[in-house]
Amino acid sequence: MAQQSFIRGTFVLSAAAFVNRILGFVSGMFLARILGAEGIGLLMMAHPLVPLVITVTELGLPVAISKFVAEADVKGDQTRIKRILFISVLVTGTLSVILTAVSLLGAEWIASILLTDQRAYYAMLAITPIAPIVAVSAVLKGYFRGKQRMTTIAFSDILDNTVQLACVLALVHLLMPYGIAYAAAGAMLASVAGEATQLLFLSASYKAFREKGIVGESFADRLRHGKSTLRELLQMGLPTTGHGVIHSIYGAFQPMLITKSLALAGIGTALATQQFGMLAGYAFPLLFLPSFVTHSLSTALIPAISEANANKNGLLMHERMDQAMRLALLIGAPSTVILFEWATPLTTLIYNSPEAGPLLKILAPMFFLHYFDAPLHAILLGLGKANASMWNYIVATAFKALALFVLGSEFGIVGIAYGLGIGMIILTMLNFMSISSVIGFYMDIRKYVKVGICMVLMGITGQLLYASLIESGFTMLWAMVGSMAAALAVYFGALALSDTVGPRQIRNLALTIGARLR
Repeated sequence: MAQQSFIRGTFVLSAAAFVNRILGFVSGMFLARILGAEGIGLLMMAHPLVPLVITVTELGLPVAISKFVAEADVKGDQTRIKRILFISVLVTGTLSVILTAVSLLGAEWIASILLTDQRAYYAMLAITPIAPIVAVSAVLKGYFRGKQRMTTIAFSDILDNTVQLACVLALVHLLMPYGIAYAAAGAMLASVAGEATQLLFLSASYKAFREKGIVGESFADRLRHGKSTLRELLQMGLPTTGHGVIHSIYGAFQPMLITKSLALAGIGTALATQQFGMLAGYAFPLLFLPSFVTHSLSTALIPAISEANANKNGLLMHERMDQAMRLALLIGAPSTVILFEWATPLTTLIYNSPEAGPLLKILAPMFFLHYFDAPLHAILLGLGKANASMWNYIVATAFKALALFVLGSEFGIVGIAYGLGIGMIILTMLNFMSISSVIGFYMDIRKYVKVGICMVLMGITGQLLYASLIESGFTMLWAMVGSMAAALAVYFGALALSDTVGPRQIRNLALTIGARLR
């Protein structure tokens, strides 16, 4: 392929990811305005159980499927591909149905343990059936990744978010008169509808793209060969499951931990739910919005590091690492300044919640390291250090849980924000030290110092101009847009004048990313 094909592919994938983020952001903004912080808190409490069920049912198979399908496709072994899909759908489908049934039958008991606000019970019931749908969709996505049909996956994700947004608009309005608990359940049902639509699209796409005229194995033959096929899939899939299981288990208990610590601080259940909603439903979406680029880069970084490591090409390995960290720096720096300087205007204009502004302002500087964490995690996986990554996450999560409980019970929701930030800082530093201990970590400190100076100039410009525009009678919206645009111009202008990043470097970086994403 020519370089233009690489760039075009990179643009399509990035554009699809950006569209999905925008659709999700619009849906979240609508929910925040209709349900309020209290309703968002109910959603956040009800949701964490589902990722745990999905992680357990998937068993890491989607990653393994993409690898083995690609290998079989090169050999033209379509029978093996069908066998892989059959076994994967059978295992994940069966597990997900069993776990979903258990979750539904034990819903009241689970709610009594995990939900500090029992009004989230209906939302938890509404989202539970999503597990089998997502499990089968993940298998089909693994197939399309193996077939290198990334556009199909990108379009299915956009379709999912579009249908979900439409259903959110309809169901929340329809159920809101019955109470906030039922409206929250309607929002969860919208997620199920979106995922179901995505599964239908992926199934139709599979039927359209699959090889015709291939004589398939009988059901008995597939079961006979299924044991060895499943063993191969699990050998690769299970190691990737550990991190996800730990993350899901902690995610299921984090809302309870936060609300319990807030209760110890003397905050009532309703107010604790509202404050948790502001943190998880308002601040976090804004903080995570710019990170889709670094997560896309991480997907490309794993094979790049693996290839360089296998060839013992240390120079190329460190070059790829430097490129990834520079991109994370260029994205994270202005994002951090924007989220810090315009925290209250952003939460006011988007969510009509100025109270969430101080929480966003606390988290923004600490969240700066999060933009580096995804590439660092990918580098560890590329080096074959998945165990180190998992243990780093366990240690960071333990410290985060302790910080949440201690700081939350002492300082309330502000302490919770600091506790979450501390967890991010510890995880990033542990991953950095793990990489340094294996291959060393070399970086040009001068570039980071220059970017830091550019961030200061951007922040000062934005702060002074915003205050001036407000005093001149401009509305909050236009004052924010004008001051933000001027601050970004100062930031990128300072980068160019200081020769920190030039057009040639950006072009080379884009070509590198495109080449890795073919």
